[in-house]
Amino acid sequence: MSGNGEDTSFAFTFDLAADEMRRRAEVIKALGPEWDPVTQLHEENAAYELLYSGLDAEQQAFYDDLVNAGVLPRRGAGTDAA
Repeated sequence: MSGNGEDTSFAFTFDLAADEMRRRAEVIKALGPEWDPVTQLHEENAAYELLYSGLDAEQQAFYDDLVNAGVLPRRGAGTDAA
């Protein structure tokens, strides 16, 4: 309130849903028309397989412990969307 008793507050609203839609559209636009999400997913899965391939016995045991604890997903567990 102001010194003379009048209410000087105002309501401020912001539509987060509309802003999120705008942000997502800008991300897709920035990725460009060449971006293929299915190919990207396959490449990420191939990189993941390569990262955890060729482990020695100690590394494999540590990896298995992390998988069993739910920290890492099991390799080749069918995580591909397509």
